[in-house]
Amino acid sequence: MPRHLPKPSIINAPGTPPKIIREHVGHVNSGDGAISIARMSSPEGWSEPGQKPEFDEYTLVLEGTLRVEHDSGVLDVAAGEAVHCRAGEWIRYSSPLAGGAEYVAICLPAFSPDSVHRDL
Repeated sequence: MPRHLPKPSIINAPGTPPKIIREHVGHVNSGDGAISIARMSSPEGWSEPGQKPEFDEYTLVLEGTLRVEHDSGVLDVAAGEAVHCRAGEWIRYSSPLAGGAEYVAICLPAFSPDSVHRDL
């Protein structure tokens, strides 16, 4: 039988200024460890520490531009575009451009604070 998940859980996120994470599927909202699906709203000027996660992350930008720094350079991912960051790669997300970014992140396996390995 299908399981209805009527509303997301709001999760506090590191970074300045704060972004909003609405987890629809994952450890917090649905108890799923295999996958997480979250909608992110990051304001203009937001950035977070770099990370080297144990999960693959697929990100679809809905509005604005999400910047993805990586060991080989920088990608600016615009609305309607997607990016796939593989487990074990160093990455750093930000939304430095006007209007910030609205995006959906899908992590396999699910995101967890213990598996993201943020820079100190």
